[in-house]
Amino acid sequence: MRAGFTSAGNPSNIDVVRSLKGALARRMALAAPYTRRLREAEEALQQLLTQTPVDEIRARELIEEIDRLRARAQAVPFIDTFDLRFVNRVKQPQPTTQAVMFCIMDVSGSMDRARKDLAKRFFTLLYLFLKRNYEKIEVVFIRHHTVAKEVDEQEFFYSRETGGTVVSSALNLMGDIVVDRYPLSSWNIYAAQASDGDNWHHDSPACKDILLKRIMPYVRYYAYIEITPDRHQSLWEAYEEVKDSHPHFAMRQIDGPADIYPVFRDLFKRRVS
Repeated sequence: MRAGFTSAGNPSNIDVVRSLKGALARRMALAAPYTRRLREAEEALQQLLTQTPVDEIRARELIEEIDRLRARAQAVPFIDTFDLRFVNRVKQPQPTTQAVMFCIMDVSGSMDRARKDLAKRFFTLLYLFLKRNYEKIEVVFIRHHTVAKEVDEQEFFYSRETGGTVVSSALNLMGDIVVDRYPLSSWNIYAAQASDGDNWHHDSPACKDILLKRIMPYVRYYAYIEITPDRHQSLWEAYEEVKDSHPHFAMRQIDGPADIYPVFRDLFKRRVS
């Protein structure tokens, strides 16, 4: 990054204008005593020549003094190595990777208190893991029922808002946020979604299409956790098609509190690329 000027550097980085300005200022400063005395000597000689008779000895002394002062003023070099100025550049550290984790939680009516508690425990574990192990990471919290909303940490874990289920609203919101705030050229994008899998029947195929077109081509990893002790719901069936075509899409099921840590560890264990 540009960081002013320096007196030493690569010749290709020399700033000609700044160097010439410095040389001019130096010449004016060093030659000033001689030019002042030269001007005084010239005025004295001019005054002496107007007198009759002319004092030739004094005139010759003034002419010699003028020549000497002019030579001293002209001896000041036009430019010196001291005047040279080079464009200074310094290295500004930038993180080689910037990462963002999207936490998407279903808070619809089908997610009863026990299932919401399991989802919150899972996301708490994930949040603590990220904050303790990574310095450069952002976390985006999204809650959804029929409508998705980006929230802060407090509202994500403690709000009691509920309603129907339209999972696609959360996926669309994630896609919009990625486009608006996280350019793919400088961000690694991850996502974790927790739901009981219950969704409007016609919305699950829409979720699959959104994942295939708007999300999976751009995320590094996507983890889906279905919180249900029963058989899988329509959302799981739609997501299986996504998993078949994208190896960085992972799906796990949680039945109870004892499953949270093993599932978390399995999803986010270190993998050899």
